[in-house]
Amino acid sequence: MTAPTLIALISQKGGSGKTTVAMQLAAGLALEGYRVALADLDPQESASRWAASAPPEAPFAAEVLALRGNAAEMSKALRPVANKVDIVVMDCPPSIEHPHTMSALDLCDFALVPVVPSPTDLWATRGIERLILDRQQRRPKLRGALLPNRVMRTALAGDVLDVLQDFSLPVLDAALSQRSAYALSAVRGTSVFGLGRAAAAAQEEVGQLVSAVLKLIEE
Repeated sequence: MTAPTLIALISQKGGSGKTTVAMQLAAGLALEGYRVALADLDPQESASRWAASAPPEAPFAAEVLALRGNAAEMSKALRPVANKVDIVVMDCPPSIEHPHTMSALDLCDFALVPVVPSPTDLWATRGIERLILDRQQRRPKLRGALLPNRVMRTALAGDVLDVLQDFSLPVLDAALSQRSAYALSAVRGTSVFGLGRAAAAAQEEVGQLVSAVLKLIEE
C-alpha cells in the first residue's frame, strides 16, 4: 500500500487565506482525478464549517476530517483513510508555535506557505521559512514552497513579491488574487469550480496552483 502524499498549509498569522487555499487546492486536485481528503487541524474548524455549508445534493469535493494530537496520534488517525486517498491536504492552525502545526511538519511531505504581499506577512514568513529549513535538516525529503495569495495589483504588492525571490524556499509558479469568488465559494460550501463560468478567472488560478503543486511533489 502506498502512503498518501501529505500537503500541509502553514501560516504564522490569521488573514493569510490558508483555509481558502487548502479548500481550493483539495477541490482542484479532486477535479484532476486524485482521491483527496482534507484534514482540519485548526481548532477554529474553518475547513470543517466550510464543507458543512455545502448542500446535501452537492457535497464538498473532498472528505473533511478533524485531526488532532501529536504526530504519532495524527498518523494513527489517518490510517483508516490511507488506502482510500492519494493526497491529504492539512489545514494547520495559524501559528507555527501550535503543537498541531509542529506535528504536521513532522508528518507532511510538502509544506505550502500562503503569503499575502504585505510587509507584516513578509516578516512572519521569515519565521515560517526558518522552521521549515530547520525541519529539512532532520527530514531531507520534506519539501516547502511559498504561494503568493490574495494578490492585488498595487506597487507595494509588486515590491513584496520581488522580495519573495530572495527567500530560500522556492516561490510557486502560481498565485491567487484577491477575488470575491473565493469568499463566495466559502459561503456556498464549495470551491470556485462550483460557481460556474462567473468564476472562470479564479478557476484558472486554482488550476495553475494545482499544476504547480503536482510538479513539485512529483519531482
